[in-house]
Amino acid sequence: MSRIAANIEELRKELPQGVCLVAVSKFKPLEAVMEAYEAGQRVFGENRPQEMAAKAAQAPKDILWHMIGHLQTNKVKLVVPCAAMIESVDSLHLLEAIDSCAASMGRVVDCLLEVHIASEESKQGFSAEEILELVPRFPEFASVRFRGLMGMASLTADSEKVRGEFHSLKVLFNQVLEMLAAGADDAAAQFDCLSMGMSGDWQIAVEEGATHVRIGTRIFGARS
Repeated sequence: MSRIAANIEELRKELPQGVCLVAVSKFKPLEAVMEAYEAGQRVFGENRPQEMAAKAAQAPKDILWHMIGHLQTNKVKLVVPCAAMIESVDSLHLLEAIDSCAASMGRVVDCLLEVHIASEESKQGFSAEEILELVPRFPEFASVRFRGLMGMASLTADSEKVRGEFHSLKVLFNQVLEMLAAGADDAAAQFDCLSMGMSGDWQIAVEEGATHVRIGTRIFGARS
């Protein structure tokens, strides 16, 4: 068994049932993706549009590619054809671009709204207030399926700070769910993804309600 396969098997034993493992394969060669694929992994996260599109063109078609990095509007056309989900929708401008591009391609794209929960200004994302203001406008985006929220905690050794940030995202997720449940359509049933937690903090994220964890280093090793 390869090291990557062994790491995935170990993670699967630790992850609770129902939590989706997104294997973050950014900057890793297709050979590493295929090692994980042979171990049964099917969901992969990339943060560069060109890299994701190139891998998707060569990799097995049953791989589900998640865009997890900051996405510029001029790169949306590279991502929409091959993304099973865009997790990093961090602005209204980007949301509009994705909706327009998906409509032109006859697609409906699963998306997560990225929320800025960390104390670091460098992180992207909507504020909680902006998310709540956006919810009533969901029906305007006919080519986007709103699946949930995504967030990145502060890069800190303070686990209670990290826990508090993840908890705030879960609270917001529940608020959005309540708003959607009051509507007449099935938007609430589709809103079922809370993506938070990476190699260093995924256990806390799971304890706070994550349905998806994005793990790279723990699977593929440190970036070379």
